[in-house]
Amino acid sequence: MRSGRGVPLTINLDEATFVKLLKANAERFGDTKAAVRTKSRGIWQTTSWQQYYEQVKHFSLGVAGLGLGKGDVAAIIGNNRATSLYAVIGTQAAGGAAICLHHDATSAEVAALLKRFSVKYVIAEDQEQVDKILDVRSELPALAKIIYCDPRGMRRYREEILHPFAELLEIGSVAVKEHPGAFEQRIATGSGDDPAMICTTSGTTGPPRGAMLTYRNMLSMAQSLNQVDARRPTDEFVSFLPLAWFGEQLTALASALIVGFTVNFPEKPETALADLREIGPQVIFFPPRVWAELASSVQVRIMETTPFKRFMYRTFMPMGEKVAELRLAGKPVPLAARILRGFAHVCLFRALRDRLGLSRVRSAMTGGSALGEDIFTFFHAIGVNLKQVYGLTEVAGIVSIHRDGDIQGATVGLPLQGTEVAIAPDGEILLKGSGICSGYYNDSKATSAALKDGWLHTGDAGYLDKRGHLVVIDRLRDVLTLADGSVLAPQSVEGKLKFSPYIKEAVVIGSGNPFLTALVCMDGRIVGKWAGDNKIAFTTYSDLVAKPEVADFIAGELAKANRELPEASRIKRFALLYKDLDADEDELTRTGKVRRAVVAERYREIIEALNTDVEQLPIDVTIDLQDGKSARIVSTVHFRNLS
Repeated sequence: MRSGRGVPLTINLDEATFVKLLKANAERFGDTKAAVRTKSRGIWQTTSWQQYYEQVKHFSLGVAGLGLGKGDVAAIIGNNRATSLYAVIGTQAAGGAAICLHHDATSAEVAALLKRFSVKYVIAEDQEQVDKILDVRSELPALAKIIYCDPRGMRRYREEILHPFAELLEIGSVAVKEHPGAFEQRIATGSGDDPAMICTTSGTTGPPRGAMLTYRNMLSMAQSLNQVDARRPTDEFVSFLPLAWFGEQLTALASALIVGFTVNFPEKPETALADLREIGPQVIFFPPRVWAELASSVQVRIMETTPFKRFMYRTFMPMGEKVAELRLAGKPVPLAARILRGFAHVCLFRALRDRLGLSRVRSAMTGGSALGEDIFTFFHAIGVNLKQVYGLTEVAGIVSIHRDGDIQGATVGLPLQGTEVAIAPDGEILLKGSGICSGYYNDSKATSAALKDGWLHTGDAGYLDKRGHLVVIDRLRDVLTLADGSVLAPQSVEGKLKFSPYIKEAVVIGSGNPFLTALVCMDGRIVGKWAGDNKIAFTTYSDLVAKPEVADFIAGELAKANRELPEASRIKRFALLYKDLDADEDELTRTGKVRRAVVAERYREIIEALNTDVEQLPIDVTIDLQDGKSARIVSTVHFRNLS
């Protein structure tokens, strides 16, 4: 393992592990360069590469002192913190495998995951996460220890199973003094084929599965990605999406350790976008929902700004979009259009990018699910070199990515080096390569179904175009067959509908029906402002959604989207749902993907009414809340036809 200070490490995949890479970075950077920054009480606190290594060493020896050893599984739960990275790598260095859980998972979800993956050790961020686990402790006979990072609120807890993070660091510090060099001897025996992470799938069709990934899996994909989308040790990355998401693990762990760039942790989720602007990172990897939220935030600000600024936006934005559309289609941009685009950059786009925290971004990626074409074009219009990637948890991150100068919005780019892509007779995307996991933890049936003859069956429908770009249509099971026999990817239509800032979620329905329909969730905050501006009184979300004027307004937004869709893809009728789709009610995954089977069953009466002439449907339902209480919703679902 060798490299200079200004370039990524050169690694041997047979031998490389996360802790070895960390040690190599500590040796080449020492205390001269920031590895991690964490914002606390408004101040950024810096951890050098040497300090990072020492924290991991001490935690690893401490947790080993509590009994964690080879083959054990440790779960990390909480908001992203530097301690999350220390826990992941420290667990691995002690011989265990790490699994990251979503911080907003309920106690029941946490219990199910801890049991499914035989977790013996949990590293919890704070009292809230500790309470979740203690609530279900009786269901977890394998659980040996709970380690908490933030001691606030924990003084009166007396359970013997609990240990503060600081205690483990102290145990490790003592061990280093008593047995100098022992830690380095232990980690030197690590292999690239050792288990590194158990990464959970999104769980759109059932309980999340755990893909078992080795260091070779994760580092080979990060290395291949860096060859075509280069990162530098001087780069900055802001980590605020859950570490349970494969994109965050790939970037904050594997890529950061190979390249040596700095990982920044916001103070709290609510300040993440403000902290993003403050840092101005060069490297960004967001799922589509975050890109959509950023685009929506721009549109909302434009609505609320001065008439002059609205004029500027409406004048210059079409110029940027025109140039972006030509470039994405691979067509030449006329000189006059380039000059006007340059003028728009100076007058508008530069300030927009700065406002979004994208002023310095060089590597911008989106992946995890489909990003709407309008949103993709929007960011290219304002000068963000956004690239689509295709990846799965089972392949340790990324399979394909756009290359600079060869970006097409309809594709997810070319496969990475070392990855083979094939298309099955039924249109399913098949993958083979060094990133493919060995299988699912404790699930031989699912493993046998997904891995056949060395090929991973992704469950996604797609094809390779004439230039070798991969085109992902949708999940194979979600592709709609229309009454005329044609097929349609619902995500492509949903993305078009959700480009409106007033529409938060849309679920397209249509297999076997003569036309497409949709369930629509409005953005209550933005629609609420519209209602106030139009003197429409309301009290709650369910009261607002019951207003006929709101349904009429949303119908107008959908009609605008329809005009940009082919006739067969247009929504003919929709229902405005009385509540948001919610991950706590299993309607969404923790990464924000729609669980279509759950939605279809739960809203069956409304879906059936979409194929009738009903104009409204009274609603009186009771929903269970996360705190164990229930809430009654009395509202009206309005249906509207679209021409």
